[in-house]
Amino acid sequence: TDKIALGALLRAIDGFEGQVTTRIALQLQTLLAQRPGELRHAEWSEIDFADAVWTIPADRMKMRRPHNVPLPKQALGLLDDLRRINGNGRYLFPSLRSFHRPMSENTLNAALRRLGYSGDEMTAHGFRATFSTLANESNLWHPDAIERALAHVESNQVRRAYDRGEHWQERIRLADWWAGLLDDLR
Repeated sequence: TDKIALGALLRAIDGFEGQVTTRIALQLQTLLAQRPGELRHAEWSEIDFADAVWTIPADRMKMRRPHNVPLPKQALGLLDDLRRINGNGRYLFPSLRSFHRPMSENTLNAALRRLGYSGDEMTAHGFRATFSTLANESNLWHPDAIERALAHVESNQVRRAYDRGEHWQERIRLADWWAGLLDDLR
């Protein structure tokens, strides 16, 4: 959550010398702040380039509800690069052993270790905490928009029953702000 350290991490990821697809996965993990398993299992059919949205189906979500993720231009650029590499298959990030399976759940954390970051310093899932902390500390965004961006469900059952908003337009602006902040920190 330290901006200087985050900038150093982003530069390290950009310089990752392993598989190009692993580098792109790490870059998208930082940009989109979704659960690593959701990213690993992402399918090309879920990406809408025209509307700049990734729709994660309910069966892959922790709370079993479909989730839409706005895609800032930086994410669309990475996805376009990735599409040139493996856009003919099912998964954005297929396993190196079989295009019929997604990349291993250990791939992103192993890449962070190769970059010199211990498990106490950073994990693939930790990008979600980084996003949440910095977005909340900015005081620019409604906390509900940040929580919806992370696909969190309101814990107060009464409030959840009445507040069903997705805060979509604010989430689009939030995604663009986050991507721009990462560019600045980089």
